[in-house]
Amino acid sequence: MSKKQVIRTDPSQNFMERYPQPLDALFLPKSVAVIGAKDDPGSVGATIVNNLIKGGFKGKIYPINPKRNEVFGLKCYPSIDELSNEVDLAVIVTPAPTVPNLVAECVKANVKSAIIISAGFKELGPSGIKLEEEILHHAHQGHMPIIGPNCLGVMNPIHGLNATFARGMALPGNLAFISQSGAMCTAVLDWSYREKIGFSSFVSIGSMADVNWGTLIDYLGSDPNTHSMLLYMETIGDARSFLTAAREVALEKPIIVIKAGRSQAAAKAAASHTGSLAGSDEVFDAALERVGVLRVNSISELFSMASVLARQPRPKGPRLSIVTNAGGPAVLATDATVLNHAELTVLEDTTIKALDQFLPKAWSHGNPIDILGDATEETYAKTIEVLSKDDQTDGILVILSPQDMTDPTATAKKLTSFSHIPGKPVLASWMGGDSVAEGIKVLTDANIPVFEYPDDAAKTFGTMWRYSKNLESIYETPSIGQLESFGKEETQAQQVSKMLEGIKNSGRTLLTEEESKRLLSFYGIPVVETLYAGSSDEAGQIARKMGFPVVLKISSETITHKSDIGGVKLNLNSIEEVVKAFDEIKESVSRLAGAEHFHGVTVQRMVKRGGYELILGSSTDAQFGPVLLFGTGGQLVEIFKDRALALPPLNSTLAHLFMEKTKIYEALHGVRGRKSVNIKALEEVLINFSRLVVENRRIMECDINPLLVSEDEMVALDARIILHDASISDADLPKLSIRPYPLNYVRSLTLRNGLPIVLRPIRPEDEHLIVAFHRHLSEKSVRQRFFAFLSLDERVTHERLLRMCFTDYDREWSTVAQIEGKEGAQIIGTSRIYRVPGTRTARFSMIIADEYHNLGLGTQMLQHMIWIAKQEHIEMIDSRILSENVGVLRIFEKHGFVISQDVEPDIMKAQLDLKI
Repeated sequence: MSKKQVIRTDPSQNFMERYPQPLDALFLPKSVAVIGAKDDPGSVGATIVNNLIKGGFKGKIYPINPKRNEVFGLKCYPSIDELSNEVDLAVIVTPAPTVPNLVAECVKANVKSAIIISAGFKELGPSGIKLEEEILHHAHQGHMPIIGPNCLGVMNPIHGLNATFARGMALPGNLAFISQSGAMCTAVLDWSYREKIGFSSFVSIGSMADVNWGTLIDYLGSDPNTHSMLLYMETIGDARSFLTAAREVALEKPIIVIKAGRSQAAAKAAASHTGSLAGSDEVFDAALERVGVLRVNSISELFSMASVLARQPRPKGPRLSIVTNAGGPAVLATDATVLNHAELTVLEDTTIKALDQFLPKAWSHGNPIDILGDATEETYAKTIEVLSKDDQTDGILVILSPQDMTDPTATAKKLTSFSHIPGKPVLASWMGGDSVAEGIKVLTDANIPVFEYPDDAAKTFGTMWRYSKNLESIYETPSIGQLESFGKEETQAQQVSKMLEGIKNSGRTLLTEEESKRLLSFYGIPVVETLYAGSSDEAGQIARKMGFPVVLKISSETITHKSDIGGVKLNLNSIEEVVKAFDEIKESVSRLAGAEHFHGVTVQRMVKRGGYELILGSSTDAQFGPVLLFGTGGQLVEIFKDRALALPPLNSTLAHLFMEKTKIYEALHGVRGRKSVNIKALEEVLINFSRLVVENRRIMECDINPLLVSEDEMVALDARIILHDASISDADLPKLSIRPYPLNYVRSLTLRNGLPIVLRPIRPEDEHLIVAFHRHLSEKSVRQRFFAFLSLDERVTHERLLRMCFTDYDREWSTVAQIEGKEGAQIIGTSRIYRVPGTRTARFSMIIADEYHNLGLGTQMLQHMIWIAKQEHIEMIDSRILSENVGVLRIFEKHGFVISQDVEPDIMKAQLDLKI
C-alpha cells in the first residue's frame, strides 16, 4: 500500500488529509449562478459576471435576472428554479430585503453554497439583524454555507474563479488571504500585482453571518495549494471556533494576523485589579500565542513574514550570525537583532580558526563577521559554509553593500547552494539600487528572502525566533500531573456548586473574604486561616486562640476594596488592640460607606512579609470569556503593571510559560541572597486556579492579591470573588475559548478477567505512557491499525504524538484505557474519533495491546466512543478496517455498523448512522 494511502486512513499522521467538504462548492465550483446579473457598465452584477468570464472559469455561468434575456452573451434566467441543472455556487447581488427569499429559493433548488455581496444587514441595526436571521434560517435548513453578507466575494486564482467585483484576478500562488474589509482586499490586490505576490485563495469574509474565521482556516488547512494564511481581522466573532481551527492548522501552516484596533481604548475596566489590568487587545495577543498564531503590525510585515516562513525553516534558537562587507549596516543589524529579542552568535574557537584559514587578517574576528569591502563571491560562500556547520548559529544574515571588488550577482549565485540549511534560515540584504537588482532576483528565485535594509532583515529573524519558540513551547510535553479520581472531582464540584448556588439565590454577586478563601481552599490553593467575628469581643477571643499578631478586615457582602474605606488593620498584638481595631473599622465603614455595609470582620494571623507579593486573578473578556492574569501584586499592582495574560485551562508547561512572561519571574528564582521559591508548587497553584475558573463559569472576576510566596511559604492573604448577575442563566454565561478536559467522559469499568480499568480522554502529559504502550505492540497490531508496518521510532516521535496527546476536545476525542500496574499507570489501549471539519461525520480508530485482546476491551471502548459521539452531536461514524481483522469487524457489526468494501481491495468500510 502506498504511503499516501496510509496517511489518508490515519488522520493523526497528517491533519491535512482531504475529505469532501461543504466549502468545496464555494472554492471549487463547477457551476456559478449570479443572481442580480447585469451588463450595465459599472454595475456590481456586471463586474462579477465579467470577472467570471475573463478569469478563465471553466464551469457553467448562469446569469439570473427576470428583467434580462441575455448578459454578456450568456442566456439569462428569470429565477434559480428555472435551471435544469444543480448549481454549486450562487452569488447574490440584489438589495438586502430581497435576499432572504432568494436564499430560500436557492435552498429549494439544492444550490450548494452562496456568496452574498449585498450590504444592508447587521451594520444597519435591528432591521438588518432580522434579515440576517431569516437568511441563516433558510440556509441552515439546506446545509448551505454562506460567505458574507456585505463582502467583495471570493477568488481561487489557481482554478480561475473570480467571484468578486474587484478589478482583476489575483495572481496564482500559495498564500491564502482572508479579510473582513473589502477595501483592504482591493488595496492588497493592487499591492500584490506590484510585488508579484500570488494567492491560492483571496476571500472577503464580510460580516461573517455564517462562514467564519474558523470555518475558513479549517478548509484552507486541508487545501494542498495553501502554504500560509494571512488574515486581516477587525472582529474575531466565534472565538472558540477560531482558536480550535488555528490550533489544528498552525503547526503545519503559518497563520499570520494583522488586527485593526490595537490602539483603541480598552473596554471599560471591571471593578477588580485584574479587570483594570487586562486590556482586550492584550487578551487577543494572549489568545494568538496560545494557539501558535503570529501577529504583525503592518501590511508589509504581514507579507514579509509570510514570504519568509514559506521559504525558510523556523530557527531552532535565537542566535544570528551576520556576514557583511561593510561595518555600518552590520551595526544597524546588530541593534535590530538585540532589540527584537534575538541575540548575536558567540563564535566558537573552532569556527574562528576555520574562518582564519581564508579571510584576510583584518576581518572582525567576531560577530558581525566583517569580511571587508573587497570580499569576493568565493569569500562569501566559504564563510557561509563554515557557519552552516557551526552548532552555535541558528540563523544567517548576509549583507552586501556595493563595492568595486564585490559582484552582487555572482555572489548571489554562489549563495543559492545555501538556500536551505535545516533549522537555520538564511536571510539577505542586498543594499543598493539597480546595481543589485539582478542579484536580488537570483536570490529570490532560490527562495532566499531579500531585504532592502539589514535592520529589517534582523527584525524579521527576531520575529521568526519568537514565533518558533512559542510554537515549540506550547507543545512541549508537560510534566506528569496526578489525575484526580473521578469521584473526588465530582464530590468537590458538588460542594462548590452548592455554595455558589446559595450565594446566587441570596441575590448577592460579591462573596465575602471568608467565602472566597473557602472556595480557593476547595481547589488546593493555600489560604491564610480566616475566621469571622460579628462582635469586638468575639474578634478578641478568636485572636487570642489564633495567636498574635493578627489582622482584622471588614467582612462585607457589598464592599470590594477594603483598604479604601479603612477596612483593614494590621499587626494587632493584643485583645485590646483587636477590640479597638474592630470599633475603628466599624466607625470608618459607617461614615464613608454606610452602616448597612458593615457585617462584622474577619480575623487572620499576621503573616511575615519576607517574600514576594504576587497577583493571581481572572476576569471575563467580551470576546474570549474567562482570562487569567499573573504578575507582581500588592498595593502598587496598577502602578507597576507587571503582568501576563493567558487563557484557561493550564497545564504545567503553559503555567510555566505564563510566569516566564513577567519581570517578577526572574526574582522568584532568588536574587540578592534570597533563595528561590518553590516554582513547581507555584505552577500547581496556577493550574488549580485555572481549574477553579474553568469549572465555575458563574465566576465573573477573581483576585488573589497578594499571593505571598517565599522560600518557606506560599499563601493567599486576600481574595475576592464576584459572580455574574443571577439574572444571567447558566446557558448564557460567557463560554470558555478553549474547551477544558472533559471529566464527564471518564468511566471506570471492569474487563472479563476482573481487571479494573479507567477509560478517559487523553492528556498532553500522557505522551510518555503512549511511548511505553507502543513498545509492546506486535507487528501485526501495528499493521492492522496503520495498514502498513511503522517502526517504533516512526510511531513515537514527539511531532507525531503531540497530534494525539495535545487534542482539542471540541473536535477530537482520543480515549485511553488505563490500568494501575506494578510500576504505576499503564495504557493498554487507545481509541479515537475525529470530527471531519465542516461536517457531523467522525472517523474512528482503535488499537489494543496484544496481551489484552479477547477480554472485552474493544467492545467497551467502542461503546464508550459511540456514546461520546452522541454527546457531541455526531451523526455518522465511519472507519476503515483491514479485511483480515475479522474480530474487529464482528464487533462493529454487533453495534450496528454497515460493513462494505472500500475502494481498496484489502480494506473494509464500516459506517454507523447515529440519526437512526
